[in-house]
Amino acid sequence: MLNKTTLDTLKSTKNLLAFSAGGDSTTLLFLLVKNNIKFDIAIVNYGIREQSKEEVLYAKELALKYNFECHILNASEIDKNFEARARQIRYDFFEQLISTHNYNSILTAHHLGDRLEWMLMQFCKGAGCIELAGMQEIEQRETYKMIRPLLHLDKSEIILYLQNNNIKYFEDETNLDQSIKRNEFRHKYAKPLLEKNLQGIKKSFEYIDKDRDSLFIETNLHQIEEFAYFKSTANKRSDIIHIDRYLKSQNYMLSASEREILEEKNTLIVGRKFIINQQNHYFFILPYENKNLTLVKEFKEKCRVLKIEPKIRTYLYQHKEVFLKVQELLRGV
Repeated sequence: MLNKTTLDTLKSTKNLLAFSAGGDSTTLLFLLVKNNIKFDIAIVNYGIREQSKEEVLYAKELALKYNFECHILNASEIDKNFEARARQIRYDFFEQLISTHNYNSILTAHHLGDRLEWMLMQFCKGAGCIELAGMQEIEQRETYKMIRPLLHLDKSEIILYLQNNNIKYFEDETNLDQSIKRNEFRHKYAKPLLEKNLQGIKKSFEYIDKDRDSLFIETNLHQIEEFAYFKSTANKRSDIIHIDRYLKSQNYMLSASEREILEEKNTLIVGRKFIINQQNHYFFILPYENKNLTLVKEFKEKCRVLKIEPKIRTYLYQHKEVFLKVQELLRGV
């Protein structure tokens, strides 16, 4: 059920599986075991469902049975914006484990239905071809690979695998709550479309992936503390996708209007949290500093000579290492 290219990648990386004990991640766990892929798992207990305790116990049982490590996080109570905050907690935990245990890939159990509902949501908000392509089976992040081995499979195929192999899994009742936007798109639109047009939708995503590869230009994004930078691809749409990817990793979602502004302007403050600045052949993304600091004359002169955007000078003044890097990039050293 897993693609050969993905299996070959999994055999060459140290893998961490994002596990929930639901049907999708349980299927992925058993497929990894079946294909002799080495991995450990990470599970987060948000403490909002009584069933969560049983899910954690099941994760421990599987770890003991199949001889892998089970990392568990008991999250603090979330009082608002649960979906966004839970995602942030989850990925902070994963990235902490990556740093501590030297994992170089995170495996998630996203499937074809997840991809279709995402595409439909983006289409309704306003998006281009690259955004509509959405999730990819293998994506390179700054310090690790994000791998989604089930992305080509429909939920019905996953459930059939679980049933045929008599595998225990848990149902999360919150997935039925259609007041959550993604659940509404899943149950009202994505699921009925997949039931009627599964093979056509699979083929369409194959074409979309090929088109995306011809349209999208990769580049390397680098970080120093909270400062990120990358060399422009000379393709504005690709540059904006790279900006969007990075901000998502920082739990900020660019709006359609912000993307449009970035098509025209070289500097933009988003959410009063980040400032995006393009200068020469580079894009800089950094925390927005709204402070009235007195900058020394020597520093201001260096900024003037290099024509550094005034809105980012306060941050650069407080972060010497970052300023030195910006100087280096703009001077073409």
